[in-house]
Amino acid sequence: MDFNWNYTKRKTGSANDSDVPLEDRYQLLIDAVQDYAIFMLDPEGRVASWNSGARKIKGYSTDEIIGRHFSVFYTPEDVASDKPTRELAIAAARGRAEDQGWRVRRDGSRFWADVTITAVHDPSGALLGFAKVTRDMTERIRLAELEHSSELAAQIQSAREDEQKRIARELHDDLGQQLTALKMGIAALEVQLAASNARPAALAATTGLQQQIDVMMASLRRLASDLRPPMLDDLGLAAALEWLVDDFTHRYDFETVVEAGLDETSFTPSASTTIYRIVQEALTNVAKHAEARHVLIAISTSADTCTVRIEDDGRGTELDDKRRPRAFGLLGMRERARQLGGFVQIASTPGAGFAIAVHLPLSAIQADSHVR
Repeated sequence: MDFNWNYTKRKTGSANDSDVPLEDRYQLLIDAVQDYAIFMLDPEGRVASWNSGARKIKGYSTDEIIGRHFSVFYTPEDVASDKPTRELAIAAARGRAEDQGWRVRRDGSRFWADVTITAVHDPSGALLGFAKVTRDMTERIRLAELEHSSELAAQIQSAREDEQKRIARELHDDLGQQLTALKMGIAALEVQLAASNARPAALAATTGLQQQIDVMMASLRRLASDLRPPMLDDLGLAAALEWLVDDFTHRYDFETVVEAGLDETSFTPSASTTIYRIVQEALTNVAKHAEARHVLIAISTSADTCTVRIEDDGRGTELDDKRRPRAFGLLGMRERARQLGGFVQIASTPGAGFAIAVHLPLSAIQADSHVR
């Protein structure tokens, strides 16, 4: 039989209604939908109507697609397995068929679709065809995958911080205590040698051993602090940043000014760690690449944002140079900021210094008791 959706046009009796027939108004409503492909199929699966959402999602014009079998929207694998026919059979038998899977646009590209096929019957129960609604879920799936990868990255970062904390404490407590005991033993030996009128060379040797142990203990403390500064957990972010800046100032030839008014109890532990690591990475970049004489670190808060700025007066760089030495460190900072819903801005030109601004939402970094 011929398939025809042009039912008899009817008008409502209301004086305020438009003169546009009800069927046409319904078609205008369907055609106005942009986010869903809504169209009709005849009983054999040929396309009988086409809306603007279908044109947008699938890429076919009305003239191109009317009369063609809807299997053109399926992947070659699904067509080979006769999936389109099975879905129509399910919809005809049960009244409705639902599916999620890959579909194909006119240009051959694929998108992830949420599909509903509903059987349409006339008053006598005869099958007129099918109403098909398709939604492009590609962006939603991509965002879900991105959220999952972000959560996974955050878990990995948290596990890394915990492991560094454990190693730092073991270095400080276990190896540090062993070196202290060794130093005390050498000191006792030195006393015994002095009492027994030992040769000066022997006394000098013990003194040299103690000096070597002092150097080892200093290196051990530095290594443990680089892994995880104990003051970050014990005294808070401000104390940890003060230690970090002091350490870099003594190790490298640049002056650092810190402008920060921090409420020690306002940030969550993870946020404090993130801010500390961002400043640490920025200072490392300055020390390695900037050839700077002065560095400014500023931490400020507004109504809904915490901003961390690190600026130097070094040699700067071309921002579009993907091979620039700082690029890898910036990736780490961007990832840390992204995990808290923030973002990073950079500004630099050759010979004019380098500036980094990290913006973090207060809602993600403040402790619950301080969120208003």
